[in-house]
Amino acid sequence: MNAREIHTLPRSGLELTALGFGCSQLGGLYRPMSSADAQALVEAAWSAGLRYFDTAPYYGFTLSERRIGQALSNRARETFSLSTKVGRLMCPDAGVQPGEDGWAEPLPFRPIFDYTYGGIMRSYEDSLQRLGMTRIDILYVHDIGTVTHADRHAHYWAQLTEGGGFRALTQLRESGAVRAIGLGVNEWEVVVDAMNEVPLDVVMLAGRYTLLEQTALEPLLDACIRAETAVVAAGVFNSGVLAGNGKFNYADAPASVVEKVRRLADVSARFDVPLPAAALQFPFAHRAVVSCVVGARTAAQLEQNIAWLERPIPPQYWQALRDEGLIAANVPVPEGQA
Repeated sequence: MNAREIHTLPRSGLELTALGFGCSQLGGLYRPMSSADAQALVEAAWSAGLRYFDTAPYYGFTLSERRIGQALSNRARETFSLSTKVGRLMCPDAGVQPGEDGWAEPLPFRPIFDYTYGGIMRSYEDSLQRLGMTRIDILYVHDIGTVTHADRHAHYWAQLTEGGGFRALTQLRESGAVRAIGLGVNEWEVVVDAMNEVPLDVVMLAGRYTLLEQTALEPLLDACIRAETAVVAAGVFNSGVLAGNGKFNYADAPASVVEKVRRLADVSARFDVPLPAAALQFPFAHRAVVSCVVGARTAAQLEQNIAWLERPIPPQYWQALRDEGLIAANVPVPEGQA
């Protein structure tokens, strides 16, 4: 797999590079990042040939959108694809404190969930202002689902359906204001529900189709093939546990996950395959997956991600994972090799 390889969304024709650049770190996730370092990091991604960038108003409480917009301001708009998200309005609030929601130096805007018609439209327009652009290529509904909202999920789901949120997205697509619409979530179940409400061009699914976890395979990814809905894989390291940081779903990994990662690492060591390389390459074996979005804090991390994605992995490695029950027999593996 070449990181710069171009893949096309079936429904919209939009083109994405195989490796997308995730911009949460530009918003200072867990640790601050200077404006100069953010600019240099985007330049490094561009020099490496990456042309798909993903951000959100929530990242750094608008900081990420501002920074990626500034960093790309000298690039011709038709030379890259950009996605951002809706579902939260960023409201001025002088009481925002450093470290809130994991953002080291958030800007003074507090996120308020709003999935209504008016909320979607306002969020879209606010993002254009922060980005300094006249077009957004992909607009994802950010963080909707029962795990995210618990007993408030029905309320917010009604905003999307009865409250016109999906209607706003459809109108933006039909008008050409955006090229594609979808969901950016950590829960595959809500994507299935959304696909029953509106045709989706693309889904960004974080953490639910990875080397560690393939729960979304038959309920969702196979349905995406039938619906011509593209999948962008995110969270392929499952919050970092597959890259060695011990975190899973944004918390300390439970013992069962640690044990499975140990077994995956043992097989990887046997074949001299870096476990993160296998994690990055695995999702692409499914025909629905068009891109994998990964963040980085430094140019060196970015170069490492590219090297992992492009590292050759022998077919015997994937067969060994199957033989040891670490991936299911019906899960596709890279290059269609067993």
